[in-house]
Amino acid sequence: MSANIFVDTNIFVYAHVSNDKLKHAMAVKLLTIKLAGEKIIVSTQVLSEFYSAMSKYKRSHEEISCFLGDIIQCANVIGISLPTFEFSLKLKERYGYSFWDSLILAAAMESGCENLYSEDMQHGRIIEGSLIIQNPFYSAIDNF
Repeated sequence: MSANIFVDTNIFVYAHVSNDKLKHAMAVKLLTIKLAGEKIIVSTQVLSEFYSAMSKYKRSHEEISCFLGDIIQCANVIGISLPTFEFSLKLKERYGYSFWDSLILAAAMESGCENLYSEDMQHGRIIEGSLIIQNPFYSAIDNF
């Protein structure tokens, strides 16, 4: 049985925006090949952030809605509950991440995820002894 995997907003944005060709290709490969068949988890926060980010790239509401439909179809979407919110405050204090990143961490942990794919947090860091942060672009960064 495969583990739950949480995917942060930036991975989906890179998969849909090709300004950075390397990150675009890596995000698409991650989502379509490496994570194919895995149980991908996202939160409603990820969907909201995705909409906002894609709007900044001047994508139409219709196009963003279509992209969101694709994400919703391939992932399990969880809501942010009050206990998740409260847990994020504890994680923020303990690990020093931003509030928004701490909310992502809390949602991932409460969903039983073992891996969190994100560009925004420290690659390889283990949170609460069970959640590993993985930056899928980390090896590409080393090659510069």
